[in-house]
Amino acid sequence: MPKIKDLPTHKRPREKLVEKGSEALSDHELLAIILRSGYKGKSAVDIAKRILKTTGLKELSKKSLQELQKIKGIGITGASILVASLELSKRIDQEEPMVEIKSPNDVLKVVSDLRNKKREYMVALYLNARSELINKRVVSIGTLTESLVHPREVFAPAIKSHAVNVVLAHNHPSGSAEPSDEDVAVTQNLKEAGEILGIKVVDHIIVSKNGFVSLKQEGIV
Repeated sequence: MPKIKDLPTHKRPREKLVEKGSEALSDHELLAIILRSGYKGKSAVDIAKRILKTTGLKELSKKSLQELQKIKGIGITGASILVASLELSKRIDQEEPMVEIKSPNDVLKVVSDLRNKKREYMVALYLNARSELINKRVVSIGTLTESLVHPREVFAPAIKSHAVNVVLAHNHPSGSAEPSDEDVAVTQNLKEAGEILGIKVVDHIIVSKNGFVSLKQEGIV
């Protein structure tokens, strides 16, 4: 029985992947790459064909590390690589696309739940350099004051998340989204604190049942 190295280069799974891409490989060729090697008289391709003929991809993906090890030709190394590959695939499928925050409307989609709150909630949205949302935190609950909204509460998560920019948002239960003097003072205080830390406060959105106001559009941020 020929070994993989005895096959023509264009038929070897790894070389074929490099030359034509993973889409050009069959299921057993992809599995053979994971298995890496066979045993006496059987190549990794032979083993992969046998496994898929008797087990199938779907059933194989449900097996535990211990169960995979018991399949002749896989072993601890092949089983470990296979389990790790399947786990990464699951995690990729579970990942949600990054949310971009580039306008007040983008902010409103993320904080829409604030509109109907009966108390004031201050939320901070932490963004990376591409304006993608990497974290969201409630930083205060209650009437906005400089003593209540301390820069530490806003910027500690920003530093931990490696955020570049911060967008603030809070609600007015009264129904009016017009910024108060206290809103402006708090925003300026946080803006100055952010400048010291190298983290920019790019906007502060005030939302209510009847609309919203962007302090950036108002020229305050």
